[in-house]
Order: sequence, then structure tokens, then C-alpha cells
Amino acid sequence: MSRAKLRNALYAQSGGATAVINASACGVIEAARRAKGRIGKLYAARNGILGALNEDLIDTSRESAAAVRALKHTPGAAFGSCRYKLKSPQEDRAKYERLVDVLRAHDIGWFFYNGGNDSADTTLKLSQISAAMSYPLSAIGVPKTIDNDLVGTDCCPGFGSVAKYVATSIREAGLDVASMASTSTRVFVLEGMGRHAGWITAACGLAAERAGEPPHVLLFPELPFDEADFLARVKQTVERVGYCVVAVSEGVKDRQGRFLAEAGSVDAFGHKQLGGVAPVIAQLVQQRLGYKPHWAVADYLQRAARHIASKTDVDQAYRVGQAAVKLALEGRNAVMPVIVRTSDRPYRWKIGVAPLDKVANRERRVPREFVSADGFQITAACRRYLAPLVVGETPPPFRNGLPEYVRLRNAPVRRRLRVAFKD
Repeated sequence: MSRAKLRNALYAQSGGATAVINASACGVIEAARRAKGRIGKLYAARNGILGALNEDLIDTSRESAAAVRALKHTPGAAFGSCRYKLKSPQEDRAKYERLVDVLRAHDIGWFFYNGGNDSADTTLKLSQISAAMSYPLSAIGVPKTIDNDLVGTDCCPGFGSVAKYVATSIREAGLDVASMASTSTRVFVLEGMGRHAGWITAACGLAAERAGEPPHVLLFPELPFDEADFLARVKQTVERVGYCVVAVSEGVKDRQGRFLAEAGSVDAFGHKQLGGVAPVIAQLVQQRLGYKPHWAVADYLQRAARHIASKTDVDQAYRVGQAAVKLALEGRNAVMPVIVRTSDRPYRWKIGVAPLDKVANRERRVPREFVSADGFQITAACRRYLAPLVVGETPPPFRNGLPEYVRLRNAPVRRRLRVAFKD
């Protein structure tokens, strides 16, 4: 009697990269290789869901074990990512049918999509359309977002490393500003990502362990920006300590609900493009208070900084990748492995499971009890939540004074469909 043919698996990365998304990829690949005898080949889609639609697949079996291990310390998205949102199966049925055609052509029985809110939605919809088309598929989400806004999980892989980076950066910049304030810069503004959720700005608050230490002002998207209150706080801080350091989320809005830094365009997900709130805040300070400001936008630097990644974050990213494969092999579908905190002090966590219909298209914002009464600082409860997420260092190997990262072969898989995808 001949052995039944093993079905293959497909992994894809989505949205903005993080310092640890490749650690999740490593977890998925290594777990799939250990499942030899149950999973055939593990393919990766080049550039996320677009690679699946284009039947542009990568054979991960062509990568050495050493190269796969090196993914744990390599930033970026090793297989390419994309910002491409599928609409509902009713609106985009042809695209979903195309995805199923690609899956069928390559005998894909398991699909792992590594991303945030929109990616969870895509994974859920793909599981639904596959069932409707009588195609057997286990679709598993793998959590990733620096914004820390996924519901159902204590924290999001990718966030802890960004938190460590921005808290470190604002502490270092604060020392710089303090040393120059008597004759030069009085106000420094650091902008972090976070459209609707101010977790990254909150993380900046970790840098201030004692009264008077920077950052002195945090501006959250969860609270409307009050110009008069803000300027009064800046003036008071400069008069008291000689300078003022501000951390601001890109998504801060005024009392009318308008982004302070709206650029007037939209991204591929339909979200308003934000044009930079830090210079807006800096200009306001200069015009109204006369203080010399400097500003910086963390931008890609915050999510690419693998050299200062949080060990906690790396470990969690790797574990959710492993857990995704385990869930798939258990026959689970339309679920996502999540982080469950079991203790603050000492910090302990485990892997749990969340259904994708409880995750997709939902946002977890900074709760009001995590923000001080005046709206400009984090509370002790917020610090207790954030502090363990930035703990630990696991630097990449260095060569000639610079970090050494892996570049995969990304060998293509032969296409089997005759018809090319047309968007």
C-alpha cells in the first residue's frame, strides 16, 4: 500500500515589517520541518498575499538550517510583505477564488498569515471561502504589529522591541537636550507610530523613572489634543527643569477629530496618510513660546532596530510561529496563537488561542487608567504592564563592526496555473 501524499503549507508576511517578524517565520519553518511526515513542503508567498494571488511562491526547503536560524536576528520581512487589503468575499469573490485555485494547484492544506488586524481579517475570510468552495484548508493567523493594538493577546510580537527602541532613544536624546538647553534647543519632539493606539508613545514613558526625567509630555491619540493645555505644560516644564522632551503619536487629533498631521491621501488599506505630527508640534512651540525646538520621526528606524530588540519580544515572536504550526496540525482553523500573561512580577507568560472572528478588524487602544489624570504621563499600572516587554537583550552577530543579517535564496516554485492574476 502506497503512502498518502503529504499536503503542503504556505506562509506569508503582511503589512509593515518588525524587528522580530522573521523570528516568527523561523518558528513556522522549523516547526514545519520537525513535522516531516505530516507536512510536505512549506512554501512562502513572495510579498504577502500578493504573492499568493500571483502564484509567486518560494520554496523554503532550499534554505539551510543555519539560514533559517539566522532569521531570528534579522529585521525586515525576509519573504517580502505588502499592504493589500482584500474586500469581502462578496465584493472580491474572484480574488478569493483565485487564492483557492493557487492553493489547490500546489496542494496547500495549511495557510499561515503573519500580520495584524487586516491580516487576521484576510485569514478569516480565506478560511470561510475555502469552506464554501469545499476546499479543505486550515488557515491560521500569526500575530504581528508594532502598534500593539490586536485584541485577544496580552501584547503583540513586534511591539516590545519598538518599545525598547523608543524608550532608549528618548532617554538618550533627553540627555543630549539637557546638555544643550542653556544656549540651544529647549524642546525636543519624538514622533512614534500609532494611528489610533498610543502604545508606542506610552512606551516612551518608561524612560522617565524619576520625577523631572524625560519625556516630560506624552501625547496620545486616545485623548484630544488641547493646544492651550499642552503649551502651558511645556512652558511650565522648561521653567522648572530648563528643557522639555515630548513624545507624540502620529495619530494625535484635535477636538474636532482631525489628525494634526493629515497628508490628504490614503494608503492601500484605505487609512488616511499621516504626514508627520512632530514638525507640527515643534512649529507650534516655536511660534507660541519662542523656544528653539528639534524634532525627529522614529519611522522605519523603530521597527527595523533589531540590534536593540527585546529578548522577551524575540522569544514571543518565535513561539507564536511554532504554535501556529501546532494548531494547524491539531486541525484548528480560523484561529491565532496569542500571548497570555500569567504574572507581572515575576513576569510569566504562555501561549493561548484566540478565534480570528474575535480579532479581525478590532483595535485595542491604551485604556484611560494607563494615562495620568492630566493626560501627559503614564500611570504605575501602565508601567507595570509595559516594563517586562522590553526586558532582555539578544543582539545579532557583528562582523567588521556592523550587524550581520541573512539574505535568503528565496528560490521560486514553478507556476502551475495557466492564467495570470489580474488585479
